[in-house]
Amino acid sequence: MRLGFACCCAAAGATVRAQETEVVTLPQFVIAETRVANDSPVGTFGMAVSGLRFEPLVDVQARNMAEGQADVAVRGGIFENTGFRIGGAGLFDPQTGHYFAEIPVAPAMLGAVGVLTGADNAVAGFNSSVATLRYAWNPIVPRGEASVGIGEFGLRRADLYAAVSLDERDGRAILSDFSASWSEGDGSVAGGDHEFARYAGRMQFRRGLAQTDMFAGYQSKFFGWPNLYTPFGFQETENIKTTLVLLNHRVAGSDGEFFEASALWRRNVDDYEFNRAQPGASNPFEHETRVWAATIEARHAVSEATYVHGRAEVVADSIDSTSLLFAGFDSRVYLKGSVAAEREFGGAAGDWSARGGLAFDDDNRGGSELSPLLEVQFRKRGGATTVYAQVAGASQVPGYTALGSSATSGLFRGNPNLGRERSTNWEIGVKTGSGDWTAQASLFMRRDRGLVDWTFRRGVVARSANAVDIDTLGFEAVLVRKWSHGKAVLGYAWLEKDADYRGLTDDASFYALNFPNHRATLALIWEPASWIEVRLDNEFRVQEPNFLRVGDDSAFISAAGVHLFPSKGRKFEISLLVDNLWDDDFEELPAVPAARRQVAVSGTVRW
Repeated sequence: MRLGFACCCAAAGATVRAQETEVVTLPQFVIAETRVANDSPVGTFGMAVSGLRFEPLVDVQARNMAEGQADVAVRGGIFENTGFRIGGAGLFDPQTGHYFAEIPVAPAMLGAVGVLTGADNAVAGFNSSVATLRYAWNPIVPRGEASVGIGEFGLRRADLYAAVSLDERDGRAILSDFSASWSEGDGSVAGGDHEFARYAGRMQFRRGLAQTDMFAGYQSKFFGWPNLYTPFGFQETENIKTTLVLLNHRVAGSDGEFFEASALWRRNVDDYEFNRAQPGASNPFEHETRVWAATIEARHAVSEATYVHGRAEVVADSIDSTSLLFAGFDSRVYLKGSVAAEREFGGAAGDWSARGGLAFDDDNRGGSELSPLLEVQFRKRGGATTVYAQVAGASQVPGYTALGSSATSGLFRGNPNLGRERSTNWEIGVKTGSGDWTAQASLFMRRDRGLVDWTFRRGVVARSANAVDIDTLGFEAVLVRKWSHGKAVLGYAWLEKDADYRGLTDDASFYALNFPNHRATLALIWEPASWIEVRLDNEFRVQEPNFLRVGDDSAFISAAGVHLFPSKGRKFEISLLVDNLWDDDFEELPAVPAARRQVAVSGTVRW
């Protein structure tokens, strides 16, 4: 995956020679640089979520492993406040945000993640009130890579990626890539076994600055874990099958202009067992969701210094469920529209720009919301420093698990009367850089009203969906430093919350108040010689106390990799990988046991 990303970055906006005489122009695309050292996991094959664990601006709260089930939070939001997007398509799971990261796309097909917050999320996100994680489709470069690995706790895995050129002539190119991945293992704790498989294929058409991607992928995941979703000591399991079919077309222009259209179909089938020793002993939890979506987005220069950025999205879903029967409906249609105008002004000290616009969200089962956004930026003349201030609103609606679970019985108790969640983000920040280093920092305050959280009361064998009003104050900073033989990325985030549960007397919050007061990350990549590479990710956090958590509220977690390249050109690679290097037992989610230290080795061949 590292090699693939490097090849695609080198090719962006450039030309490649085909058949000795013809030149094919690759489309321009946004390059986001990875800010983690280890983008391949230890316990299974790589997934989109794998590169997020140590990302400075993203908090991944894992059950079993991040690739098993991961709640992805940004800026202290919960798992349903962060959306995913590939190309122009917003990915969405209507049942629950626990499955947002079920994306059957090989990481080699994607660029590094871009974290959209504030005004950017308001314009380009869908049903995600805090953030959107955006991936671009990588231009395909003919190559191949195969790897196998073994590790502790019975781990066995294999991964294949191959890309070929089918036709390159007359300024156009037709290419295809395919990936097949498999892993299984017994898990680092009793009942933590898994068996995963993924198959993904893509056709890509390029002509000039236009790129069209046709994708189909399937992923199956069975895994177990004690206290997977409940704190009662049972061995729980989940069996998830995800199918995604997606079409994306993007045309890039100059000065940030572009046009992008997408359409997708997604099917997610989930079978959850509360007690694997007695399947079906409690209510059966079997669900199937289907999503259809179409999106158009464009940024256009109205004049030399004026731009308009617009996005329109329609999404339809449906659900079949054995337990989510109390919402009063089993299908929804959503509309999202946004438009923002941007104007640039020259000044004596630098360049100014102002952006203002509106986002409109609606669905056929509830009310609509109109959210404004406003941003002012100043870029210092002759330098790379930008200072900005912004305010932006966003909204979303709860998923079927919160709306359709019984309010009076069962393990998960919902509320069919939960309404639209509203969020407003105020922010000031700075981005700067020079030569081999870049830095960014932001101070923000977010007001969430009607946020849906899951809470727990002593003596009640259930968790309940409840509305909460929360004010969040936060600070984030990221520093990237490169040198000839390596790279370092330092991140820090501080969060403080003031929550009002509207008179509720529950004892603990599983999600909204499960956040780090302080979180620091450090990624290091060191290449002392051409044949060896050392990669180290570190995270230190001090978590908000929670009476359900067993053990400390602080953690120091590291992942390390040593990669050897015995042949010139790095066609062969031998890797030693270690996860949870210090064997920290911190519970990322309260009452959910931590995965233990795991060691694996792998061999890779490239062509």
